[in-house]
Amino acid sequence: MSPLKITARDVATGPVLEILGDLDFAHAGQLRGLLPTLALRPGQRLILDLAGLEFCDSSGITALIAAHHHALAAQADIALAGVPANTLRILRIVGLDQIFPVHPDSEAAARDTRPSH
Repeated sequence: MSPLKITARDVATGPVLEILGDLDFAHAGQLRGLLPTLALRPGQRLILDLAGLEFCDSSGITALIAAHHHALAAQADIALAGVPANTLRILRIVGLDQIFPVHPDSEAAARDTRPSH
């Protein structure tokens, strides 16, 4: 089990959260707690960079959905970047790949001009 580390940075399109380690029952609350502190403006894009994600359980998926709701409430977009194959498989099984645009990396997510909703 790896501790969760979340680092935030800003790019021209909005905030990028780099999520490293395990997004699981023990750690998903950390992401959910961070969301209300993000100053998202209408038209921005929240990018969740999951390239360093080692494990994601149902609590982690729920935290990703909470991030989606946070972005929608701010009239912003959301995108996932660098999603590991095992997590992408889960997203596809539960249909969340239809809700989250998925990009190979955060730079590609920032370049994509299509709205996510």
